[in-house]
Amino acid sequence: MTENNIPELTLTPDASAAAEAVPELVLEPAAPAPEPAKPEVKPVELDDSMLSEAEKKAVEEFSKKIDVMDSNMILQYGAAAQKNVAGFSENALKSVRTKDLGEIGKSLSELVVELKGFGEEEEKKGLFGKFKKAGNRLETMKAQHAKVEANVDKIARELEQHQVALLKDVAMFDQMYELNLKYYKELTMYILAGKKKLAEVRDSELPALRAKAEQTGAQEDAQAYNDKAQMCDRFEKKLHDLELTRMISIQMGPQTRLLQNNDTLMVEKIQSSLVNTIPLWKSQMVLALGMEHGRQATAAQSAVTEMTNELLKKNADMLKMGTIQTAREAERSVVDIETLQHTNEQLISTLDEVLSIQREGAEKRRAAEVELGRIEGELRQKLMELRK
Repeated sequence: MTENNIPELTLTPDASAAAEAVPELVLEPAAPAPEPAKPEVKPVELDDSMLSEAEKKAVEEFSKKIDVMDSNMILQYGAAAQKNVAGFSENALKSVRTKDLGEIGKSLSELVVELKGFGEEEEKKGLFGKFKKAGNRLETMKAQHAKVEANVDKIARELEQHQVALLKDVAMFDQMYELNLKYYKELTMYILAGKKKLAEVRDSELPALRAKAEQTGAQEDAQAYNDKAQMCDRFEKKLHDLELTRMISIQMGPQTRLLQNNDTLMVEKIQSSLVNTIPLWKSQMVLALGMEHGRQATAAQSAVTEMTNELLKKNADMLKMGTIQTAREAERSVVDIETLQHTNEQLISTLDEVLSIQREGAEKRRAAEVELGRIEGELRQKLMELRK
């Protein structure tokens, strides 16, 4: 990138740089409902309207340097930008491969088990119900609380480490997104410069060469026209390859944001567990222990039983609400399957359109070859007529 944040174009790139659905059988089949019409998609036209004035000037100046008769230039045209996009895709793939969100899900699940298990263990052992002495009940509750609290604190430390790592990944994805924007702009400028030069050659130089060949009738003039036309076809195919690479760069933008959004959602879930679920559980245990101390001071056994049962119901309801909410949030998918299906459909549709464009280009080139052969035959026949 230059000082004005304009991609620097070069002609000498650095070489180092789901199962099938089961049909439903019916005895009285009804007419299938018509599929809703898909909205018409307006194709995006690649022109210099997406460039700044400085970038348009850079494209204009660079197009003048392009020599379509230079075979090596055509081979290397835009290769550096293509290599950058390939490297970007590889880095994104490595980031996905090295990320193990399963460990985070495991930690969240363990947290839910610990908090939920505290209440279940109370019920199983019959705290506040089966122990007859108030002192034994209180000591048992304290011992159980200390054990669960130690496990919860350990899980919380693990979640904090995961959170730090995810926050670093979110920042990294921001950098990757900006880098991809640079590659996208660079490819766009290469393509626009190439198309501008190709249009100039085909609109002015090729007609002039053809007219000269028809006028002189010389074989070398006809060959010169044919050579330039073939090099234009090669350059056009090279520009098409750059357009494919540009489409890959376009797709990497939303894909990068999708990965970043996944990490952000997981960070939010971890944050909710650290600042809401765990403190709420601890505060409820403090209340439970405090109320148990007050229960011991009650003289009447009936009053003790009544207060204990009421406390157990309240704590059980609050623990149930917190546990269910935590379990739901931990088990929710960060991305709807419909979103992934839509993304996949769009990618497949793009590949189909690219394949169709390639086939149309090949058919046009074959038609051009036939036309060139016919022109050469007419030229030879005309030359023979001139010698009579």
